[in-house]
Amino acid sequence: MPAGQTGLERSALVVLLLFIAALPISIAASQILLTLSIGLWLGVLIAHRERPRVPRFFWPLLAYALLTLLSVAASLDPAASLADSKEVLLFLVVPVVYRLARGRAASTAATVIVSAGAATAVYGVVQYGILGYDDLQQRPPGFMGHYMTYSGLLMLVLVLAVARLLFDTRDRAWTGLVLPALAVALMTTFTRGAWIGAGVGGTLLLFMKNVRLLAILPILAIILVAVAPAGIAERFDSIFDRRDPTSRDRIAMARAGLKMVADHPLTGVGPDMVQLVYPRYRGPDAVNEINPHLHNVPLQIAAERGLPALAVWIWFVVATIRELVARFRQPASRALAAAGLAAVVSMLTAGAFEYNFGDSEFLMLLLVLLTLPSAVAAQRIQPQPDTPG
Repeated sequence: MPAGQTGLERSALVVLLLFIAALPISIAASQILLTLSIGLWLGVLIAHRERPRVPRFFWPLLAYALLTLLSVAASLDPAASLADSKEVLLFLVVPVVYRLARGRAASTAATVIVSAGAATAVYGVVQYGILGYDDLQQRPPGFMGHYMTYSGLLMLVLVLAVARLLFDTRDRAWTGLVLPALAVALMTTFTRGAWIGAGVGGTLLLFMKNVRLLAILPILAIILVAVAPAGIAERFDSIFDRRDPTSRDRIAMARAGLKMVADHPLTGVGPDMVQLVYPRYRGPDAVNEINPHLHNVPLQIAAERGLPALAVWIWFVVATIRELVARFRQPASRALAAAGLAAVVSMLTAGAFEYNFGDSEFLMLLLVLLTLPSAVAAQRIQPQPDTPG
């Protein structure tokens, strides 16, 4: 534990680390532990007479939450939309991590993420190799309820592991040991969007470290294709097949989503309303009659919450990248900032094929990764206690 912490701060950090450890394992446990972390965070603020502090990218998240409430008010079914919008409460992950995981504790949190990710990766490989979760009809979900959530979490943990190997001088051994398990587990999910997202994020990290490292990418691709089981290799080939049913359906979803935006440009159809109205906008070339979402983050946000919400979300992405680039220039936070940048790029890439920003488990881990680099720098901020007037 960092020196100089009070007992309350130490307890809060322990609960926060337990929350982070639970993220790839149990949504129920992670949300319970997040609630406890929020309570302890508030206790720390009160005990130290501090005001909440946040990194700059939190403000567009707050604006996004407010626009979400506006969309709820204009929704086709406000009650259902309000129930679905509780995800904005997860944005509190940012100030909690920013205050409790300061300094060296941020690196400890990253180690916890890699370790928990390794555990779920091993379980997923067992599911694939022994328990029969080895085709498109039955994919390994790890400890999660759905393989898409599992693959998204693996993608984030994988780019974190690669960033630590490339940029961290102290925590490489354990990360290098578990990295193969993370990569194999991600392959066995058959999830193309997460594959592409991890690939783009990893490519960015190699470029940031040394552009000459990009020369190893063709070699890695050849090795992966050579050793991949037939089913996984066929799934990889389908990425480039425009006749693939899921690819065709995503094109149809994009057309339907654009029509929704045209009809509801300011507030969207409302959170969780896309599934309700989709049959109305579905074209004759669509494969599925109903889709719960549009499998594309920007389009889903615009259709669900309106163009102003999309603009604010883009503001969040830009503000986050600017913050992470600034942290990357500082040696103490370089490895975590590199991981954060790769996580953003991976989210955006995979988010072209899946609404990952709306997945609670994925969103919580993403926000943790984006906040940790700023938490390192927050160690140098000395809180100013309120004084009597």
